Amino acid sequence: LPGFEGPLPFELETGYIGVGEAEEDQMFYYFIKSENNPEEDPLLLWLTGGPGCSSFSGLVYENGPITFKVEAYNGSIPSLVSTTYSWTKVANIIYVDAPVGAGFSYTKNPFPDIPSDTGESKLVDEFLRKWLDKHPEYFSNPFYVTGNSYSGKVIPAIVQEISNGNCICCKPQINLQGYVLGNPATEFSDYNYRIPYAHGMALISDELYESMKEICKGKYRNVDPRNKECLKLVEEYQKCTDRINPLFILTPLCEESEDTCYSYRYLLTTYWANDESVRKALHINKESIKEWVRCYWGIPYNHDFESSVPYHMNNSINGYPSLIFSGDHDMEVPFLGTQAWIRSLNYSLTDDWRPWMIGDQIAGYTRTYANKMTFATIKGGGHTPEYKPYESYIMFQRWINGQPL
Repeated sequence: LPGFEGPLPFELETGYIGVGEAEEDQMFYYFIKSENNPEEDPLLLWLTGGPGCSSFSGLVYENGPITFKVEAYNGSIPSLVSTTYSWTKVANIIYVDAPVGAGFSYTKNPFPDIPSDTGESKLVDEFLRKWLDKHPEYFSNPFYVTGNSYSGKVIPAIVQEISNGNCICCKPQINLQGYVLGNPATEFSDYNYRIPYAHGMALISDELYESMKEICKGKYRNVDPRNKECLKLVEEYQKCTDRINPLFILTPLCEESEDTCYSYRYLLTTYWANDESVRKALHINKESIKEWVRCYWGIPYNHDFESSVPYHMNNSINGYPSLIFSGDHDMEVPFLGTQAWIRSLNYSLTDDWRPWMIGDQIAGYTRTYANKMTFATIKGGGHTPEYKPYESYIMFQRWINGQPL
């Protein structure tokens, strides 16, 4: 692989699967075999958020076996190095660029449908069934849908779609065993939890928080324009927090182009993925996309799920276990909102709030519910596993092996 010195210490396969009408939508994937026992280890499908972000971001920054060496770009291909915290130590992973328009996925349709939550849940199910048809040796592996951020909106629906397909028609059956979500977007009301979070983190004063609670009644987005008092308080809140990096509140808010900035590493991905030799190695169709971007923020997209809670409810009734984790320094999707919707499912606790440890150190806190849903925080973590990759790996490895965290 260009940028990596010597042969890859793992097996990587890339390709496209045609989905949708006449298979005009070409979904690109990176498949990495487990480094342990690929014949029997779980098979994961990983989706990055956005919507519009490439799953390659998850592969190189969050839980894959390689990452970029962070150094100033000098015009040559950015260097890739091995990681020690890859989830592929214990699982096979298909990283998929979804929806179409993200990463290297593209459409041949000159008048394509606008991607949507509903559409994506159906197309990812179709992708998976076709991928397994081409890789029948993985049909019996325990299968999990995994991802973070915005994919938290669609993954519960994808799980339901796969489950329904298993019931109704589709042969062979997919061995669906559960799902994993990190800092998942869940409802339009996620935003409202940023205010109590900012208060708990001492970013706003007690007085401002109390006033906001009372005058805005806990609703801080799309405020009624007649509620001038609330609008004024929201403005006050924004003044206090607009220079905070919501993805990881401990890191400075800075320009991606500065090589001292944390997000400079994302720029390296862009240089790498747009290099001709890289595209050749990944077998990218020449007629697919002109320029690769890590996140296509302007992607036309129809957000047609108001909430994914009904899907969580249905998946719970069907007995699918889940791991829901939150980096506790994420203000984009704060753990407070995640805990609130989990509570709304109304399941009793089977294992109450306690620290989970790595050696003699606290790595976060966890609790488990009667619907086999485990919630965990990652202490000092941010919006994705990239900020605490080792702790995220240990947590995942314990959960996937059926051990208590």
